Amino acid sequence: MNGMKLRMSRCAVGVATLFAASGTHAAFLSGEALDTAADWLALFILFAVPIAGVILFWLVHILPEKIAETRQHPQKDAIKVLCLLSLVFGGMLWPVAWLWAYARPVMFKAAYGTEKHEDYYEEMGHRARAGQLLREEIVHLREELDAMAAKGMLPPELRTLRTELDTLHARAAAPAEGSK
Repeated sequence: MNGMKLRMSRCAVGVATLFAASGTHAAFLSGEALDTAADWLALFILFAVPIAGVILFWLVHILPEKIAETRQHPQKDAIKVLCLLSLVFGGMLWPVAWLWAYARPVMFKAAYGTEKHEDYYEEMGHRARAGQLLREEIVHLREELDAMAAKGMLPPELRTLRTELDTLHARAAAPAEGSK
């Protein structure tokens, strides 16, 4: 019990010492230097912070668009428009764009035979022409284009790519057959 009284009295003395200390200054600057530092801090807060806030807001606001591009979402253009519309409507449409960017386009695949944007197929076509794709990847790409053609939704550029893939596949298969 005496130990507790001793601790309480030490605590009371410490608190009293804190309140009794006078003449301490919290600032490391004084006078004219303090005024100059306050002026520069105010200018920084008035100009740099709002600019940084707008940039940060913009970067967060275009995240659904960037996600849709990296996932090769077939409706990435519509997601981009929704992000822009969200700016006009105070960000209320942004969660819809975010969810849409992550959603798997099941109904789109049922209607069009693919769940990738046309840019994906054009990029894969360039890689196939450059010889960067394996034979299995060329076959898979050809099957996807065939599925789109079966639905009647193959654009002219992809029709050309489809015929080119036939020749690329024949060229890739010829060395494999010659080595047997």
